[in-house]
Parts: sequence; structure tokens; C-alpha cells
Amino acid sequence: MLPLLLAAATALTASHSPTPTPVPTPAPATPTAPAATTAPPHSPARPVLPPALPWTGASERLVVAADHPWITPAERAGFATTPGYAEVRAWLDRLAAASPLISVETFGTTSEGRDLVFVRASKGAGQRPVVLVQAGIHAGEIDGKDAGLMLLRDIATGGKAHLLDRVDLVFVPILNVDGHERTSAWNFPALRGPDQKGYQRNARNINLNRDYAKADAPETRAIITLLRRFDPILYVDCHVSDGFDMQYDITFTYAGWGRYARHRATADWLEGRFGPAVTAALERAGHIPAIYPSPIDTRDPAKGIRYAPEGPRYSTGYGDFIGVPTVLVENHMLKPYRQRVLGTYVLLEEAIRLAGAEAPRIVAAKARDRASRPGTLLTKWQSAAAPIGWVDQFKAVAFDTYRSPVTGRDEQRWLARPITFRMPIIGQEATQSVTLPRAWWIPSAQAEVIDRLQLHGIRYEVLDEPRALTLDRVRLVSPQSQPATDGRIPLAAADLVHEQVRKTMPPGSIRVPVDQPLGLLAAALLEPESQDSFLAWGFFPELLSTAPGSEAFVLVPSAEALLANDRPLRDRFSAKLRTDPVFANDPDARLAWVLDQGSPRDPFHALYPIRREP
Repeated sequence: MLPLLLAAATALTASHSPTPTPVPTPAPATPTAPAATTAPPHSPARPVLPPALPWTGASERLVVAADHPWITPAERAGFATTPGYAEVRAWLDRLAAASPLISVETFGTTSEGRDLVFVRASKGAGQRPVVLVQAGIHAGEIDGKDAGLMLLRDIATGGKAHLLDRVDLVFVPILNVDGHERTSAWNFPALRGPDQKGYQRNARNINLNRDYAKADAPETRAIITLLRRFDPILYVDCHVSDGFDMQYDITFTYAGWGRYARHRATADWLEGRFGPAVTAALERAGHIPAIYPSPIDTRDPAKGIRYAPEGPRYSTGYGDFIGVPTVLVENHMLKPYRQRVLGTYVLLEEAIRLAGAEAPRIVAAKARDRASRPGTLLTKWQSAAAPIGWVDQFKAVAFDTYRSPVTGRDEQRWLARPITFRMPIIGQEATQSVTLPRAWWIPSAQAEVIDRLQLHGIRYEVLDEPRALTLDRVRLVSPQSQPATDGRIPLAAADLVHEQVRKTMPPGSIRVPVDQPLGLLAAALLEPESQDSFLAWGFFPELLSTAPGSEAFVLVPSAEALLANDRPLRDRFSAKLRTDPVFANDPDARLAWVLDQGSPRDPFHALYPIRREP
């Protein structure tokens, strides 16, 4: 039985059942486009959203009266808008001046020079475990900011200081501050409020929730430093989902939910303790919670929801790799902003209460994970051939289709009519794992890599005298770059050839042992097969450069001699000629291939600069 927490009434049956029944819908309406909306003169048009499901819940009592002295900006606006950075900062500074429980600190600056701030809510009695909550890593998904301001207000002035009896709260109201200030109604167009939303990426167009491994953005580097400073017992990252319409309003998940976590003890606490407690609290408050149902196909929800491993590029994956229980909150985009903010408040309040009550249990789980020494790293996977389980009563919303005059195809039209159907859960099957070496050796010239090791807190040794070793060298076959993304030009997946070589490492070389608490993170960053490795992210452009040229009357006979004296090389060359006609008809490519494969003439081209110690 695969555990799944989609709601108290949701039953999961682990089985390999036939194709699920399609989502029930009424007979298709006459194929017409939705009614167009006309914007007022000189006003931009607004995104057209499906109708909202009606909602009311006990959490509405969390909203204070209009004349309350500590009403938040979002409450004052009826949750139609969200405050800008300066207004948030001023409100927090005022709260800190009024309450001894609240302090505001800076912990870095953004790409455009704005201060990154966190709020610490603490009773100040010695070193306490910390719950770290961040909002606005995707600046338009800002529910966590306004929920956090309300919760801080109630901790400081509203009788909820008891939440700090056993833990401190560290709250980052806006991580992507530069994106937060780049507002538009068309940022995150599928979100039902607030009116003006921030931009997803930072000022360098980097998605910060793809940046934890490579750590290029100053905002990411700052939050990693904060994680190391506080080493929280719980880390919560607040988002809003995309996908399809459904009844669930507050959803959340963890890295590798179900069976794919890299570290099991903290995952077991999240799945066994956090999930049930938060679900019960949300249900009592009138919300419909779920483990985040990541869709296989938003156009056809009945195809299923996906469970999969995660790499350390994500906040949740990073937390898993470093042994910190990490929760991804994914509120449903089509629920009204007020409903989403109130549900986030309930989740955060229960998370702080639970973390305080179970701090010793969480600390023990973290210690077990950090004492573990996995011998392998899963690097590739694919969707399982059959569902790994089913949600018997998935709380969905009906839709029909119409022929769009814009796209010329059938498009979805959500009907705000609750339905249920049997939802398949699609898991993953491993297709590649690597056995970890004893250590990795990094040339001292690779300053960018060494900087990231220091930032992440990965332990390494600096060689003070030459050392001769037998090492595993990795050669890439025909490496190519991919289109630019998130501030990098990643390397396309390439065939890797591992070779045993004798190498004398010079003084200053860096040795990274796998035997350390962050050994698995080191593996994810340094193993060339890893999807989040420095190699995959394009840290080594030098290996794409070609060798210095020479005259053909020297190179061609040399290549011929290489083939004549190396039968395996000759066989590979013949096979490539048979299977690649473009290559076979390109004399320069043929020559370069033989020289690349068979000669040691270039110390950079297609050679991964990091060596592995078996």
C-alpha cells in the first residue's frame, strides 16, 4: 500500500487497475468561444479565469476588524491587493518596535541592491530549534507573505505567543524581492488574485527554485547561508500551483513523496506526522487539503498525477539532500486570494505548533539521515508502465470543451461543478544509478566549483604535497550545449566514457570525501551523470572548446596510425560510419572524432576536469 494523504475521506488502493474512467462531464455545449471581456479605455485587459467554487470556512475568523490597529495591508484591501516591498518592510519594522518578540534583520542583497530581510519571532531564551518559512521565491505566488504577516501580528499581539514556547520562527516575507517589485496583472495570469502580481524570476531572469544546486543568484546564496546558520528543524517554502481545476485549495508535498526520498528518516516524519496533523487542522478550518497532485497532462486530468524523485535544484530536493524536513506549499491557483492566504495561515500555525511539540523527534530524524552513508545515487528514471496506486475519490471539477477561434483546436472550459473520479498515481522506475566513489578530486583552478562547495558547507581537504593516484577519468562523447536557461547554458546529455588513469595531483588540489553528512549532496553536484551536477549545468565550458589546430598532412597520418594500432577505436569508428551518414560524409568531423577519441593532445576538450577516486 502506497501512502497518500489527499483528504480524510480519500481512499487509496494500491493496484494495477485498468485505464481510469474519464472525468465525467456534461454533454459538450455548442462550440462557441467564451464571452470576451472589454477593458475600460486606457486600461490593460485582464486574464479571463474560470468561475470560482463557493467557499466559506472557520479560518475566516482570522481576519481582524477594519479598525484593528495591526490590520495587515492585505486585510485592509479585502485581499484584493498585496503590499509592495517598502510597505511590508515598514509594517514589519513597526511591529518589531512594538513587540519584544519580533526582530527584523537583513541577510543579503538582491541583484538590484535591495535588502533581503527576515523576521525572527522568539522569546529569546537561549538556543532554540528554528522553523524557517519563506515566501515569494516565485514573487507572484505571494500567499505566504500575507499569511505570515497576519500570523506574526497574532503572535506578537493576538495571544499566540505560546507558539514560541519551544521553537523560534524565522520568516522571510519576500525572497525574490526584485521580481516582487516587477508587477503586472499578467504575471501568473492563472492566479485568482491578488490584482497585481510579481514576476516569477529575479532580475537576471533566474528561477530561484531551480538554483539551489548551482547557487548563481545572490538571493539563493543568501537563503542557503540562512539554512546553514539556523539548520532548521522544519523548512517551509510557500508557492501557488499551476495545473488543472480541482476542489482542493491548500496542497503541499515533500521531496520524493511516497517512496522516492533520498533520506528516509526525515521523510517518514513528514509523511507520518506532519501531513496528518496539518491536514486535520486545515479541515477543521474549512479547507480541503491534499498532497499536491502534480498533473501528468493538464488537458486530460484522468491521465494521473505524478510522484517522482527530486534533485537539489529545488528547495524541497535540496532540503532532502541536506537532511532538513522541507515542505512545499502549493495552494491552488484558481481559489480566491483570501481563501488561499487564510489556508496558508492555518498550515503555518499548525506547522510551528507541531515542530515545537516534536522537536526532539525531528532532531533525531535529522541525525539519523546525516549519519547515513548511501553507496549509490539515482540519476535517471522514467514513468512506470502501470500506476503504482489510485486515489479512489479524487475531488475534481468538471469541464467541457469548445473550439477556440484563436487556436483552432478544442480548449477546456471549467464549469465550477464538483465531481469525483478515480485518479491513477504514476510513479517512476529507475533507469540509471551510479556507485559513489571514495572521493572526488578537483583542480585548484576550478574556483567556481570550490566556491559552491564552501557555500553548501561540503567538507573538503586541500592537498599540500603531490600525490600519485589511480583515478577514474570521464570523457564525454560529442558534448553539446543546450539552450540557455536560468542564467546558464546547460550541457546536453552525452555518452560518458570512464577510464582508469594514473595521475599525480599537484599541491592545492581539492579532495572531497564522500564520507561526510553532505556526501549525497556532493555526489549530486560532482557525479557527471547527475541531472543537477555542475557538469550538467554548464560549469565547464572549456570542455566544449576544440583543440588547437595543425596541418592536415600531420594530423591525417597521425589519425590513420591511431586507427591502425587501436582495434577497439577502429571498430567504434567503423560503427559510427555505418550508423551516422552525416558524419560519414564530413571529412573534418571524421578526422576530429578519431583524434578526440585516440590522442591525448588536448587536456580540456571533452574531458570532465573532476576525477573520481575509486
